Amino acid sequence: MADDATKDASAVRPRHCPICGKPAVAEFKAFCSRRCADVDLNRWLSGVYVVPGKAEEEEDESSAPQKDGEES
Repeated sequence: MADDATKDASAVRPRHCPICGKPAVAEFKAFCSRRCADVDLNRWLSGVYVVPGKAEEEEDESSAPQKDGEES
């Protein structure tokens, strides 16, 4: 039953806008306004926010598929 109380407490806790800290509005999901949502989107699109990932190794020409008539 302790888990249920924890879930209820987190559901009641008001969420705050991650951009400005004001209370979030349901219409803008996690944000308080269209402006803060747009600021967040701009940060993703401009590369300020980055999700870390495994670097892809560049393919060298020797591993590229050959076309018909080409020799190695």
